[in-house]
Amino acid sequence: MTTSTPYNKSEPKKQQVARMFDSIAPKYDFLNHLLSANIDKLWRSKCIRILKPLQPKTILDVATGTGDFAIAALKLNPNKVIGIDISENMLEHGRVKLKKKNYDDKIELLSGDSEQLAFDSNKFDAVTVGFGVRNFENLELGLKEMLRVLKPDGKAVILEFSKPSTFPIKQLYSFYFKNILPTIGKMVSKDNAAYTYLPDSVQNFPQGNEFLDIMKNLGYKKVNAQTLTFGIASIYTGIK
Repeated sequence: MTTSTPYNKSEPKKQQVARMFDSIAPKYDFLNHLLSANIDKLWRSKCIRILKPLQPKTILDVATGTGDFAIAALKLNPNKVIGIDISENMLEHGRVKLKKKNYDDKIELLSGDSEQLAFDSNKFDAVTVGFGVRNFENLELGLKEMLRVLKPDGKAVILEFSKPSTFPIKQLYSFYFKNILPTIGKMVSKDNAAYTYLPDSVQNFPQGNEFLDIMKNLGYKKVNAQTLTFGIASIYTGIK
């Protein structure tokens, strides 16, 4: 598996990713919804519906960014949602957003490393990740940590970009991802690398059965994948 990095190859990926998100944090929410035409909100809602039968009371959102997935999880009426991220700037923007919406009593955003989760084992009913596992420096270690902190029968729900395979969606998607998205992202965020890294990281990331095999090998049970919007994104689920 080829590793994609935002900046200098000699610097650890984790540090590069933190620096990248610190850089684009002020414009992240705006760009996220603009570049996805708000369809990312529908994808998160689908993930939340998958968790509804479980009725999770404690939820961990890994690579939470500004907390969009954590906010969506409030529809499940949990007692507590904790979001972690390695970018302090993203978390700060998220905390401002939570305060404006009066959600800061239900959601706590903490600085944290997905590969070294600072929580006891068997703590959470559910763990979610939205567009974050591509950014793990060590994918297996991050997924293993998520499994560790899940309670027995707890569920992981992972939303991630994938690559469409059917004509003409594949060609249109490729053109948009490689040309339009980086150009708009660069103009708005002022970061030359961030939105070039995104399509590169999607291209090099395992998807479908390859990703499910990784989950199974780490100990996840009842793993499943479903594609969204012509294969532009996928939802991966697994149970402890």
